[in-house]
Amino acid sequence: VTAIVVALSLSTIPFLKSGFLPASDDARAQITLTLQPGATIEQTDAATRKAAEIVGKLTDVTRVFSSVGSVSSGGGPDSGTTSDVGSATIVAVLSPIGERDRRQSEIENDIRQALSVLPGMRVEVGSGGNGTKLDITLASDDANVLDSASTALEEQLRTLQGIGAVTSTASRQAPEIQITPDFARAAALGVTSSSVAEAVRVATDGEYSADLPKLNLPQRQVPIVVRFSPEARTSLDDIKNMRVAGTNGNVDLGSIADIRIGGSPSEIDRIDRMRNITLSVELNGRILGDVNREAQALPALQHLPSGVTLVEQGELQRSSELFQSFGLAMAIGVFCIYAVLVLLFHDFLQPLTLLMALPLSLGGALVPLVVTGTSFSMAAVIGLLMLMGVVTKNSILLIEYAIMSRRQGMSRFDALVDACHKRARPIVMTTIAMAAGMLPVALSLTGGDSSFRQPMAIVVIGGVMMSTLLSLIVIPVIFTFVDDLDEGLKRLVRRRGPAQEAGEEPHASNDHAAIAFKPELSKRGQGQR
Repeated sequence: VTAIVVALSLSTIPFLKSGFLPASDDARAQITLTLQPGATIEQTDAATRKAAEIVGKLTDVTRVFSSVGSVSSGGGPDSGTTSDVGSATIVAVLSPIGERDRRQSEIENDIRQALSVLPGMRVEVGSGGNGTKLDITLASDDANVLDSASTALEEQLRTLQGIGAVTSTASRQAPEIQITPDFARAAALGVTSSSVAEAVRVATDGEYSADLPKLNLPQRQVPIVVRFSPEARTSLDDIKNMRVAGTNGNVDLGSIADIRIGGSPSEIDRIDRMRNITLSVELNGRILGDVNREAQALPALQHLPSGVTLVEQGELQRSSELFQSFGLAMAIGVFCIYAVLVLLFHDFLQPLTLLMALPLSLGGALVPLVVTGTSFSMAAVIGLLMLMGVVTKNSILLIEYAIMSRRQGMSRFDALVDACHKRARPIVMTTIAMAAGMLPVALSLTGGDSSFRQPMAIVVIGGVMMSTLLSLIVIPVIFTFVDDLDEGLKRLVRRRGPAQEAGEEPHASNDHAAIAFKPELSKRGQGQR
């Protein structure tokens, strides 16, 4: 029965939903607005005011705060604020958890749908951390292949059910004026590429070298920047009519270069010196592991082009590191428990009986997570590590009392029955006390955001109750098996002991003969003297 229970417990692992952190409900929804490249601060401010007005009219939204010209990347380890005149951040303060019937993810979904009517604007809802976003990063040395692969993946990610917005770091192309010199004609007119670059830089960005004079004020100096007036550089014709110095005099820029409006990436990100594009998927209340499993099944990820690799970033990377470290932490914890028990019981076999309580608690810890649909995240890992010590304590109370009774002359069967009678009450009392103390957290009755503590409470309650129920029945039986093994090993050692002594008798007689011969040698030596 114990083997069947352990096997069924392990069979629930494929049904577990995994993630790094459970989605939190801190009554604050963050909205990031991104306008098209080249937008002015005035355009961003007007669009942000309109979006804030829409968000402020939604149910369960109490106050709205907006910051124009800067964007926040959330509250995770990679959080930060970036200045950008085409971006804005809106923070919507929600009603307290106890005063509303909806979760924060449902309110954020309403915000996303309400802002979808705004044209020419990219809307991201969510802080970008704490179990709210999945990052999928593609890397390659070939920019063209990388762009085509990311575009195909972005289109397929939008087909996933129940998710929010899908954004890409490569979706924004910054507009620019591209000037391509005609080197043959420029060389004929004596115009160098450095002269073209210098003329364009001074006309548009301005000359700000250290050789220019500065405006002296009473307490500081203000550098003077020389450039064309905005009216003289508003069209391509103005740029084409710019004069560039040559060996035979000044010439028009349009006569020696092709001038057109184009686009290019506003920024280039690299990982290990390879270009990368990150696709961000808003989970919209779904669990990270489920969305990632559906994303990995998409044809765009199943058949990546040659030279394009998938790189784990964000919460997906931290989740993988968490589960790898969890196995090491469990192994170290079990070894430390075994070492302490060996020192307490002065025996290497009986501590194995106590460690059998650990697999018995897995069913009670994992099955409630599957039934309630709770993800196996960092909170559940902490609860499982804490469960190790609590479960072992019950077995120690039982076996330690049985060993003491046997030392007083009681038989093994009577000692186990007596230990179960007298130790059942404190074991059950501590189990009820711990389960009752964790129950308000598991039911989210403590007030505030209990999203992180709830999985921990579910794991501890289920594991403690299951281990208590089975340890009072299974641990005494396992104790008899281990005790029989111990007695068998002792009998085997006793049998081998006399056999070794019998085999050493001839060597002993020779030693006696040698010892008996030494006095004769000594007497003969004395006679010779």
